Amino acid sequence: MKLSVIIVNYKVKHYLEQCLRSVAEASRGIAVEVIVVDNASGDGSVEYLRERFPDVTIIASEENLGFARANNLAIRNSHGQYVLLLNPDTIVAEETFSDFITFMDSTPDAGGCGAYMLHTDGSFAPESRRGLPTPFVAFCKMSGLASLFPKSRTFGRYYMRYLNENEVNRIEIMSGAFMFLRRDALDKAGLLDEDFFMYGEDIDLSYRILKAGYNNYFLPSRILHYKGESTVKSSYRYVHTFYRAMELFFNKHYAHYSILLSLPIKLAIWGRAMLAYAGNQFKHRNEHTQHLHPINCLVIGNSEATEQVRTILTSLYGNCRHTFVTGNSESLPQGHHTEGISLEGYDTVVYDTGAYSYGTILELLSREGTRRLSLGTYSTETRTLITDGAIHCNNERPMA
Repeated sequence: MKLSVIIVNYKVKHYLEQCLRSVAEASRGIAVEVIVVDNASGDGSVEYLRERFPDVTIIASEENLGFARANNLAIRNSHGQYVLLLNPDTIVAEETFSDFITFMDSTPDAGGCGAYMLHTDGSFAPESRRGLPTPFVAFCKMSGLASLFPKSRTFGRYYMRYLNENEVNRIEIMSGAFMFLRRDALDKAGLLDEDFFMYGEDIDLSYRILKAGYNNYFLPSRILHYKGESTVKSSYRYVHTFYRAMELFFNKHYAHYSILLSLPIKLAIWGRAMLAYAGNQFKHRNEHTQHLHPINCLVIGNSEATEQVRTILTSLYGNCRHTFVTGNSESLPQGHHTEGISLEGYDTVVYDTGAYSYGTILELLSREGTRRLSLGTYSTETRTLITDGAIHCNNERPMA
């Protein structure tokens, strides 16, 4: 077995369905096993997925194990030479797995590798590559110095923006949304630390891989990450869990620092936590007191898909402005960048995944030089429209 793809699901079955379809395309010609751990979603995810993906191994947990425990459970039951920890709210391109396998096969010192992650508007996600959060790096991040001097090798090390986004580079910390790992490195470094329930475990594992004598790399192969669709980030639980993870990491790896240094860092962690919580609560209240504005979509795909999307959008938003363009990767290879297609007035471009490959969609989305639009996807197989932060289904029946 060449690759084990491991995904932990919690109440995001439609995002995961799309993810698994992209994984299937990326697995062609490669010996790949896919293992999904459902963390007691309680929303019918297990039955939903088993009906649609009989070749995927699904482990149904009766309790929420957290990210680390759930991944470790799957890793212990996997057999691949490489292990990919992948978030359910991601899309990989058709060439993603072959790109990473080729790189890892030819780079024996690579213990792990991270991807070029895209936000839903096609912009580069800075968390795709990070530096080790030493006390000084953490101070620069929390004090705002990293934001003031983002490309400084001294102050901006947290996001390493001084590195070229389109080149292979050594990094220190990989994102837990996409961690392509060598099993030998896992055997030496150990699995994810289960003291981290959620958040921080990717930083800890990345650091232990470095300490085991391997290097971590960034590969400019694009994937999409919706980023935290299963997390309510305005909640106290989220803020507490995230900043508690930062404190755990500091206590584990920097406990030898004097109290004169450790106390200010801990105070900074929890001070930042309270500010984040207060800010999120203010934003959360504003979102609920304002009227929700419908999205304005440019829809591109085969005629069947565009008509089905038209029906969905009309039922949701009435006669709001939408444009439907019939085309595919052969007849309209430039997609929404095609000359003559105006992007003014639109905030979302919806692509028919039956007309365009996932890799093509990601390439078109990330192309620079035009105004950015948020990505939406539609599949005639699943009859599901996925836009930024929203799912619209008009058929819950299993699709072949």
